Amino acid sequence: MLGGLRYGFREWRLVVLTNQIHGHLGIYSTLGAKMGLFAREWFEKEGIAGHISLVSYAGSVPPVSCLNDGLQMSTGATVGHGLISVSDDPDKRVEALFASGEKTLRVRLKPAYEERIREDIRYGVQQYGSSPAYWKYIRNLALKYWAQWDRTKIFDWEIS
Repeated sequence: MLGGLRYGFREWRLVVLTNQIHGHLGIYSTLGAKMGLFAREWFEKEGIAGHISLVSYAGSVPPVSCLNDGLQMSTGATVGHGLISVSDDPDKRVEALFASGEKTLRVRLKPAYEERIREDIRYGVQQYGSSPAYWKYIRNLALKYWAQWDRTKIFDWEIS
């Protein structure tokens, strides 16, 4: 089953739009779209409407910082709205702290998924360097992760 059908039109649309503005189909931008939608759905389920603001722990250096593009597209917490900030924490990771109303939600990619990405990227660098074949490999990984990784299962989260 295609990821768009498996995880719904909303996720499919956000991943496509994210990767359109991002410039290529990437792993972390795709995860950002999944994470932001996960947070948005959590706030909606709690009956909290309105703007979501967030702090990203992905930094501002690729590849992990690519998460920020997906977070912006999926939550509407854009740089232009002033609703997203990037933490200066030196530990860059696939994590964000979302806030809306009086509630906050911290979401982080589970360690097993982070390790899978690191191993797969390491392999790609060893095999392809920074050639066009590497970027094709990354695109294929992003598609695979998007289609196989369920946003309701890949994140650890806590409420405060």
